Amino acid sequence: MADNLEDRGIQDRNRINLNEERKIAYWTRKFGCTESEFKEAVREVGNSAETFRKHLDADNMFK
Repeated sequence: MADNLEDRGIQDRNRINLNEERKIAYWTRKFGCTESEFKEAVREVGNSAETFRKHLDADNMFK
């Protein structure tokens, strides 16, 4: 089933999706990193947006 662009439910905002280019572009702009840096970081900490933010804050990963 295709991603419903009209559905902006809570689940959509809480998970990082590595399968859609537009979502990867959003997250890399948001965090100021390259796509490869971003994907590697998600592999390390998982796809929870909150966990990812905490990890970035703790490590200053992309600064």
